[in-house]
Amino acid sequence: MIKGTITSINISKEKGVVKTPVDTAICKCDHGIVGDAHAGNWHRQISLLAQESIDIMTEMGVEGLTPGQFAENLTTKDICLYELPVGTRLQIGETIQEVTQIGKECHKGCAIQQKVGKCIMPTQGIFTKVIKEGTIHIGDTISVL
Repeated sequence: MIKGTITSINISKEKGVVKTPVDTAICKCDHGIVGDAHAGNWHRQISLLAQESIDIMTEMGVEGLTPGQFAENLTTKDICLYELPVGTRLQIGETIQEVTQIGKECHKGCAIQQKVGKCIMPTQGIFTKVIKEGTIHIGDTISVL
């Protein structure tokens, strides 16, 4: 069984800003993370990015990267997110989430892309929608169902 861990939960009150880490989050069906500006009744309710992907950017010379700077809601470790097919269901804390999209286009060219010419979110970030509501915490296990 493929498993990973949540290392950071990140939210923002408005779009277009770096997300701030929180200890726990409530996830609602047809919404996503309560209190996050990107939540809503659509297919990209929650975004995930692996710490291993962030480490690639650090190795490319981007300094001072912290969770939430790629606008990801969940920073993870020990699970290769971008290799999970669309439709994969994940048990994350009390929730069940379904992978709905791999990567995304950076429309304006994020600050990271402008600095080093590349951003990892378009190829290695993923998006999910909430299938079963619940609370998630830093340290929760992510299991592929």
